[in-house]
Amino acid sequence: MSENLVNLMNLSPKELADFFVSLGEKPFRSQQILKWIYQYGVDDFDKMTNIKKDLRSRLKEIAVIRAPEIVTEQKSQDGTIKWALDIGDGQLVETVFIPEKERNTLCISTQVGCPVKCSFCRTGASGFNRNLTLSEIIGQVWRASSRVGFSENQEQKPISNVVMMGMGEPLLNLNPVIAATEILLSDYAFALSKRRVTISTSGIAPVLNKIAGKVDVALALSLHAPNDELRDKLVPVNKKYNIEIGRASCRE
Repeated sequence: MSENLVNLMNLSPKELADFFVSLGEKPFRSQQILKWIYQYGVDDFDKMTNIKKDLRSRLKEIAVIRAPEIVTEQKSQDGTIKWALDIGDGQLVETVFIPEKERNTLCISTQVGCPVKCSFCRTGASGFNRNLTLSEIIGQVWRASSRVGFSENQEQKPISNVVMMGMGEPLLNLNPVIAATEILLSDYAFALSKRRVTISTSGIAPVLNKIAGKVDVALALSLHAPNDELRDKLVPVNKKYNIEIGRASCRE
């Protein structure tokens, strides 16, 4: 039965507002729910005290708030934490929390494996399985926040920076990545500054053109070489990609 429930973590802020309108509710309900999920870390509708009781009852019948479960946690002496999260079917993705003096950075994954196959990358060597959904991407931030603490304090956020540079190539899973950035930036969700959210890419040129005007966060381009000849060997992104927004395949 739970398979038929709508996972609210799979909805962008606009989609969440549309969801509540479809229920005959005002769009502002989505802002309330965003705060409960991403600012207070609540995944139980019964605890959402400013939501009217009949709506809470209805939400329990048709919706769920579900993030990937943490399977293992490894912590180093410097405070760095690496989590392996279960996304189903026996598949795991990695999320890493890196505490520093002036910021706390979370590195998150966007795919299971990676189709780019950079020669030095263990993820690429394991092959490409599938793209992560929005709930599987933003759910990493939610799970990590549940470990290090949720906070509304803009100046003292336990997670101050988020970088999409874990497993996978973010630009080859663009729709969920864009939706995840919207939640990270939303004043009703994680409320991060656009300067503190970074998409790290190996450089998928056709998609770089498509994200202009759609993504208002930092973009980090990994070159890895001073010339094309060496870069072709290390990062074979000059192969011809068949790219659609949200899906990618490679022609050898």
